[in-house]
Amino acid sequence: MQTDRGLVRDHNEDYVIRHEPSSPEEEEAYGWLFIVADGVGGADAGEVASEYACQQTVAQYMAANGNLNPGQRLVDSMQAANTNLRQLVAERNQNKRMATTMVATAIGDQVAYIANVGDSRGYHLRDGSLRQVTKDQSLVAKLVEEGAITEAEAASHPHRNVILYSIGSEKTPKIDLFEVPLDPGDIIFMCSDGLTRHLSDAEISEIIREEPLETAASSLIQLANQRGGQDNISAVIIAYGEPSETTPVQLKGPRVAMPIFGGNAKTAAQNRKFLLPYTIFLSIIEAILIIMVWLMFRF
Repeated sequence: MQTDRGLVRDHNEDYVIRHEPSSPEEEEAYGWLFIVADGVGGADAGEVASEYACQQTVAQYMAANGNLNPGQRLVDSMQAANTNLRQLVAERNQNKRMATTMVATAIGDQVAYIANVGDSRGYHLRDGSLRQVTKDQSLVAKLVEEGAITEAEAASHPHRNVILYSIGSEKTPKIDLFEVPLDPGDIIFMCSDGLTRHLSDAEISEIIREEPLETAASSLIQLANQRGGQDNISAVIIAYGEPSETTPVQLKGPRVAMPIFGGNAKTAAQNRKFLLPYTIFLSIIEAILIIMVWLMFRF
């Protein structure tokens, strides 16, 4: 996961977050959760909105009944975050607009549940082919859908940044939900519109396919900045399951770096159980060797 303020904005109103299961039981009940949010409001309002909405969505998702369908749980959590953000704005009583776009992915049972509000996007990459899963909830996307303008005209339209729905600005925002069955080696990619205003889908696909995943998110953001960096930029790359021979892999990364999904919490727990006795065994062998060397030099 990586986010950057770009070259024009003086602060970053994007926010990215993930929740990893801490046990096999938690993985089975809740899976993995990844979110990208693009705040709206100016000053500190957008920055607060995106972070607060992300944290509230994670908290609500983890507090929900684990028996619920992950997709419905995700939508309910985003709606709850919307209510809480609206309450926060009311308590501040500053008459500021404070809202955020959001795209979130919950992964469990070999399915990616992708929910979105606004124009942050979710993609699915399989066998080298990238397709946009989410639909932009923006004015220009609606105009293109209705045939009023072309895709080319939408790219330079003066109102291309106008979104139709957001978390925090509507009583009940329109949240789209998509279910994507996953195969080992599949990749889910999420980003804010600060990336897609500078890079085409073909360029995004090429970089993800050809670069190691540990550097792909940085390369995408770097290229967007080279082309102007007119907005905050966020990118999340999630690799599912065991990769194919052509899919590079990264094993771990910090919060603002790109994460890999595909670990298995049950396997990880088994590895930790094995690690302790193995470490003790090595310590004993090391102690014996030290004593033997000491005795050889002493006598």
